[in-house]
Parts: sequence; structure tokens; C-alpha cells
Amino acid sequence: MNPSLTAFAATDQSLSTRLEAARTGLARGAASPEAAARARETANDFEAMMLEEMLGRVFESVGDTGFFGEAGPGAGMYRSMLVKEYAGMISERGGIGLADQVYAEILKLQEAA
Repeated sequence: MNPSLTAFAATDQSLSTRLEAARTGLARGAASPEAAARARETANDFEAMMLEEMLGRVFESVGDTGFFGEAGPGAGMYRSMLVKEYAGMISERGGIGLADQVYAEILKLQEAA
């Protein structure tokens, strides 16, 4: 098997193990449902912010040309709004898996506190 795939499978299994442990801890009452909901929202917001930064860098590399040639003076402002919307939509539809990892870590920290 490809070493990269083996490493990814191990990481994926580790994530699922941590999420299951966090869910089990939540079921035992280690964190309140309100705290878990806030933790999930925070994790999703963090993932959206990271995606916004990543996509912003990609769109910066495109330059100031629009679809039909030269972009107007307000293109930078609208581009940042577009990037923010793209990031939010990607995050809402499952994202890149970062939110799940952050959520598991937040719950772990709440249990330890």
C-alpha cells in the first residue's frame, strides 16, 4: 500500500477515534449540550476563517483581471466578499475536515477543565 495512503488512513482513524471519545464524553455529561453546540459553532467558524485565508491567497495570485479583461477599481472589495462567501459555503457543506478535528480538541479541553 502507498505510504501516503497508510498515513492518511491512520490519521483518519485517529480522528474518528477522537470524535467518538468526545461524543462518549458528551453522553456521560462531561460537557453540557450548550457547550457542545458552542464548541461546534466555534470549530465551524474557525474552519471557515482558514478556508477564507487559503482561498484569499489563491484569488490574490490571479491578479486584477476580471472575466472580461481589466477589473474595475472596486474589484478588490468584491473579491474579498466573494472569497468569504465561498469559504462559508465550503464549510457549511462539510468543509475539509478541519472543523471536526478542532471540535474534538475543544471537547477534550473542556473535559480536562
